[in-house]
Amino acid sequence: MKSEESIIRTAKETISLEGQSILNLSQYIDSEFAQAVSLIYKSKGRLIITGIGKSAIIATKIVATLNSTGTPSIFMHAADAIHGDLGLILKDDVVICISKSGNTPEIKVLVPLIKMANNKIIAITGNKDSFLGNHAHFVLNAYVAKEACPNNLAPTTSTTAQLVIGDALAVCLLELRGFSSSDFAKYHPGGALGKKLYLRVLDISSVNEKPEVQIDTNVKDVIIEISQKMLGVTAVTDNNKIVGIITDGDLRRMLTKVDNFSNLTAKDIMSLNPKRIEEDAMAVDAMDVMETYGISQLLVEKNDLYAGVVHVHDLIKEGII
Repeated sequence: MKSEESIIRTAKETISLEGQSILNLSQYIDSEFAQAVSLIYKSKGRLIITGIGKSAIIATKIVATLNSTGTPSIFMHAADAIHGDLGLILKDDVVICISKSGNTPEIKVLVPLIKMANNKIIAITGNKDSFLGNHAHFVLNAYVAKEACPNNLAPTTSTTAQLVIGDALAVCLLELRGFSSSDFAKYHPGGALGKKLYLRVLDISSVNEKPEVQIDTNVKDVIIEISQKMLGVTAVTDNNKIVGIITDGDLRRMLTKVDNFSNLTAKDIMSLNPKRIEEDAMAVDAMDVMETYGISQLLVEKNDLYAGVVHVHDLIKEGII
């Protein structure tokens, strides 16, 4: 069995080899790459991406990335294409064929059929002089000198290179489309990522209780308000404008200082100038404020008037934190 040091050395060598191969790809990015991007951008159809073996797996990931960034894409397995799925390709579609060697039997059958239908073909291949390289309208060079596999056989570095070329395409198209974070949110409504992009403070605060006392409210009633609303805090307002805040911590500190608080009011124990946020702000911005100031609650305003409370537990529940 290999030693721990040997395992670590092999892992580092793999990462180093793949990293250098990826950096080398930049020298192959030329006007042909730019023309391929332009072709996809101006196309009235969809983008069909196909491959065989490990290249097919990479194709599915590139399709997912493109779909999530505004370029409608469909995966078509090269073997299935020549056994009935070729009808997937419509008149205005552009086809990307991914193949390290560019000479697999399926590719040799598929490419002429695509060309007969007058669809444009973009090749992502490590062999520009291959069958695919010679018959594609545009060739994106994904050449790597060596696989990370010690036998130089298992697709490792080459599939990473294909993936990086796909990412480069996606990012270029994203920028051409002016694809924004709000656009991204439309395609990612679920999970923590989506919520960070679209969930607003109002979406959270509106379902919470709205603890509120006046500056002359007796401390006993302040305690009742905080307890009943169960947010560990209450806003102190004057004509619905926030003038202060009272937290559980303020109450504990008061109890260490006085024995009789029956005559105290909210004004006597409140903290001035509490942190606040507008209700139409993003929930992730509320999280940033809480993290910056080390607080658990944030008062919410609408047009400078008190509108509610957002609690750190709400953000945790929604997956923002």
